Amino acid sequence: MPKMKTKSGAKKRFRLTASGKVRRQMAGKRHGMIKRTNKQIRNLRGTTTLSDPDAKIVRKHFMPNG
Repeated sequence: MPKMKTKSGAKKRFRLTASGKVRRQMAGKRHGMIKRTNKQIRNLRGTTTLSDPDAKIVRKHFMPNG
C-alpha cells in the first residue's frame, strides 16, 4: 500500500501544534481592508485553533501523515 499524501491546499492552510490541535489563519484579511475598522484588522492578525469537530475532519481527510 503506498503512502497517503497530504492535500496540497491543506499544507498551505493548516499546521499542527505539538498537542495535535490544528492551527489556522484568521479569515477576512485577504482584501477589502478599507471597509474594516482598524480594530477588526488588528484582531484578525495571527492564528487561532480550529474547533474540535472541524479539526477532526482536517486531520483525518486532509493531513493523514500529520
